[in-house]
Order: sequence, then C-alpha cells, then structure tokens
Amino acid sequence: MKKALKIILAFAGAFALLLAACALNHQIQLKREEPLFLPLGQRVTVDGAQMSVYIEGEGEDTLVFLSGSGTCSPILDFKSLYSLLADTCKIAVVEKFGYGFSDVTDKSRDIGTILSNTRAALAEAGLAPPYILCPHSMSGIEALYWAQQYPEEVSAIIGLDMSTPAAYEKMTISAPLLRLLQFGGAVGLTRFIPGLSDSDAIRHGTLSEAEKDVYRAIFYRRTMTGDMVNEALCVKAGARLVAQGGVPSVPFLLFCSDGSGGAGFSREDWQAIQAGFADSCQDAQIIYCNCGHYVHDYEYESIAMEIKQFLNR
Repeated sequence: MKKALKIILAFAGAFALLLAACALNHQIQLKREEPLFLPLGQRVTVDGAQMSVYIEGEGEDTLVFLSGSGTCSPILDFKSLYSLLADTCKIAVVEKFGYGFSDVTDKSRDIGTILSNTRAALAEAGLAPPYILCPHSMSGIEALYWAQQYPEEVSAIIGLDMSTPAAYEKMTISAPLLRLLQFGGAVGLTRFIPGLSDSDAIRHGTLSEAEKDVYRAIFYRRTMTGDMVNEALCVKAGARLVAQGGVPSVPFLLFCSDGSGGAGFSREDWQAIQAGFADSCQDAQIIYCNCGHYVHDYEYESIAMEIKQFLNR
C-alpha cells in the first residue's frame, strides 16, 4: 500500500509540475502575442465592461453579424463573407462578452441579458435599427428572440446555418466537459494540439497571413471562456423561451450546411430541422450548402450573391 501510494503521489506531482510548466509557457506566449491583440473596430462600454463592435461599408441596409458558440474571433470569422457585401451594405459584427476583443466577464449569459448587451453595443456604436440579423449557429436563438421582442428593429433574418429551438430539444450539453475545456484553454493545453487554432476561417476563408496570425493570437486568449461556458449552459432555457414565442413574421433567408463541422447532427437530421423551421415561417427561402457548419467560411461567394439578391427583393 505504501509503495502504491508513493507511485500515485509521484504521478500526481509530475502531473502538477507539467501543468505548472504548461501554464508558465502559456503566460510567456500570451505576452509575446500582445502586439497582435489590437482591437479591430471599436470598443464600447456596456454594463460596465467593454464590448467590441466592428463596422464597415455604406448602404441603406445594416447587416448585423452574430457569432456561434465558441467562435473566438467573430470579426475575422465573418470577414470572408462581409467583405463581399460592404460595397452595398453597412456591416456590423458584435462580439459578445468573452469573445474576440470584448472583455471576459462573470455577467449573466441568459438570452435576455445577451440581447440587451447586443442592442446596447450597437446603440453605443451609433447604429440605429432596423437591422437585418445574420446569425450563425447558436446566435439563431438570439436573433429569433430579438425579432419576437422588438419586431420594429428587425427587418429580416439571414441564417448562416443558424440554430432553432428544435435543435436543442434533444441536445445534451455537458457542464463538466465545458469546464474541462475551459480549464485546458486557461492553462494553455490548447497550444500543444496541432492545428487546433486553425479554424475554418483560416483553412478555407480569404484571410491574409497577418490576419491568420491575429486569429491564432485571439484563439489562445478566447478558448471556451467563462462567458462562453455560461452562454452554452443557458441556451436550452433560451430555446424553450423562444419556442413559446412562435416564429417571427419577418422574411428569412436560410443557408443550411450538411451538418458536419460543429452542427452536432447527421446531415439528414440537421437538414430536416432546418426544413421544418422554414416550413413554419410565413416567408422563408432555404438554400442547402454542400459544406460544413461554418458555411460563410466555405461558400462566401455564392452566399454573398444570394444575400444581395435577397436584399434587392
């Protein structure tokens, strides 16, 4: 028993030293990467903290891009798409707390609070409604709630493989797994997984090499932050609330992926959920994309063309 205890203590000590070395390396690398972590766009004060809002382009329509869960750099993630739209539209990308260049906080992440933060950030940045919302993934719930609560502020919704309440009915969200991922990011374990920082925006989008370096620097600062974890733990309750409110009577343009790359469903199940939602809308067009969940990083050219036709209609 004593021998076994010594072995266990030795392994525990070695593991603790390894984590300490990993955390130290992480802090050194973060210091080196500081010159890359310079805000794109502007930071505005919301609820006592700083939120990042990026604005580009001119036009009558204001497209507001809302990122999916865990997308560490929304501004760069959406760039391949919005750069093709900024010649005719005003573009806004709102980075929620815990994302991109926004502060990491311990504030509530229920759907009402998130929406209040987003609306306040846009107002502070000088952008008035109405907006055309462009949500990706989990932010589909926020966009639907927005159109339910403030219909005069939302003129249309362009879903970039956006989630709907039906997607969360049977989905299991593991708090221990999310906390483990949060811990791994906090101590820098993510730095030792090859290619982990190379998102779909890096692999398939149009980012320059300099922008890719910035994206990676953001990734190591914004991997499964506390805000992201709390948001994910609140989303099922938010989805139930949205389901009770019914489908907003706004025009929808829905881009649907093949279910791979983060949607969490088989192609058949994911597209059935999307088609079912489209059928429940008064005015919805659905376009199926032969690519993964981050459709805007794969088919940005065709999506931009479809969006322009939608806006003209």
